[in-house]
Amino acid sequence: MTAPGQNMKVDGDRLWDSLMEMAKIGPGVAGGNNRQTVTDADGEGRALFQSWCEAAGCTMGLDQMGNMFARREGTDPDALPVYVGSHLDTQPTGGKYDGVLGVLGGLEIIRTLNDLDIRTRHPIVVTNWTNEEGTRFAPAMLSSGVFAGVHTQDWAYAREDAQGKSFGDELERIGWKGSEEVGARKMKAFFELHIEQGPILEAEGKDIGVVTHGQGLSWTQVTVTGKDSHTGSTPMPMRKNAGLGMARILESVDEIAWSHKPHAVGAAGHIEVHPNSRNVIPGKAIFTVDFRSPDLAVIEDMEARLRDAAQKICDDMGLEVAFEKVGGFDPVEFDETCVAAVRNAAERLGYSHMNLISGAGHDACWINRVAPTAMVMCPCVDGLSHNEAEEISKAWAAAGAEVLLHAVVETAEVTEG
Repeated sequence: MTAPGQNMKVDGDRLWDSLMEMAKIGPGVAGGNNRQTVTDADGEGRALFQSWCEAAGCTMGLDQMGNMFARREGTDPDALPVYVGSHLDTQPTGGKYDGVLGVLGGLEIIRTLNDLDIRTRHPIVVTNWTNEEGTRFAPAMLSSGVFAGVHTQDWAYAREDAQGKSFGDELERIGWKGSEEVGARKMKAFFELHIEQGPILEAEGKDIGVVTHGQGLSWTQVTVTGKDSHTGSTPMPMRKNAGLGMARILESVDEIAWSHKPHAVGAAGHIEVHPNSRNVIPGKAIFTVDFRSPDLAVIEDMEARLRDAAQKICDDMGLEVAFEKVGGFDPVEFDETCVAAVRNAAERLGYSHMNLISGAGHDACWINRVAPTAMVMCPCVDGLSHNEAEEISKAWAAAGAEVLLHAVVETAEVTEG
């Protein structure tokens, strides 16, 4: 397989202009975006993306989950396509780059190949996966999950938002429900460019993250039950303080995660204390412990130690405790050949790079189940994401897209004429 020449460069200004033009659709209140999935703004963003793809000579496919597939033909009609992409939907207070960079970076590949009149043996398909964020309709990575056989389509259609509207109905309402069977497409490979959403690349002064793994995730909901009582008149020895029990368990969660440094993490973000009154000792605390690691054995160890530690804490305090596994997925190891294509591209182009483990879930994590997959990451300022203040530089965007271009084109195989 011949590597593309070092002089093959993307147009960084054109990519940036496209990012800024897309950001005008579904503007947020603080400089970012609110282009949530299957809203009118999502539909408008999709239409703009389609118009750009068709102007670049692509044909657009659309499946029953609304996943968009812009295809640039290859010279071999029987060759499996190389797919590249991410998502156009955002958080309610999202940034201009999360997901969007991966879609428009894929489009920039097509535009660059057109500019240079380069043909590839394999077709190249730029993809917009529907509802990656999962904010309006849980869970995240919904449509890539259906594509990969993780979820059923009927189950996905039935997901409801806070207003009781179903995903399937809203997808149809905005006019982006296609007829193509979900998951019928076969891929030679899939590549996803994304901002890091963490601080490591910027802190290390690296241009490119070569993503080797995606962290696995475990969510355990813990319910600690004590007894509501007056904070002023209940003697200390007679208290059954569920809030204090929760605090001691969370201290243990932190210790457990630290014991598997540097890659394991753990915390509780969802916390409810009942009755949540200033002068009542909490009688119940409900919280979800989020453990993540690229090693499944580590996740299983952290889960087991959480249950043991929480049970002992509650037994010693005269409290009751119950556990429920409410979510999770196994760690992902990306394809060695695709990862090598990303790393080789960075080296060939002279970009500084390092291996990364993605702490967030991405569509690539599901697609990895059905096709060889890899991810490219670029830095983001202060590691800030899922926030309207999310920021990257034009140079970072161009570097990520250039590495993506070279990895995709090497995999799609340049042909003569």
